[in-house]
Amino acid sequence: MKRFLLPVLFVAVGIALIIRGHQREESVIGVADRVGADLANAWDGKARQPDHVWYYAGGGVLLLIGATLALRHRGTKS
Repeated sequence: MKRFLLPVLFVAVGIALIIRGHQREESVIGVADRVGADLANAWDGKARQPDHVWYYAGGGVLLLIGATLALRHRGTKS
């Protein structure tokens, strides 16, 4: 059961983070965050990312971990 539950949990949380990131990107707060980051990047040249980018990255990492856990091969004990 543990072998099945953990990958499903990682995949579900990863999908939820990606959906949350998309919702934030499309909202007024996300647009303001993107404009603010673009303005600050143009002002001093530092690399800043809007918050929804971190939601996408975190969701992608969790999806990758979940897929790896689900697909990895466990050898039989002798």
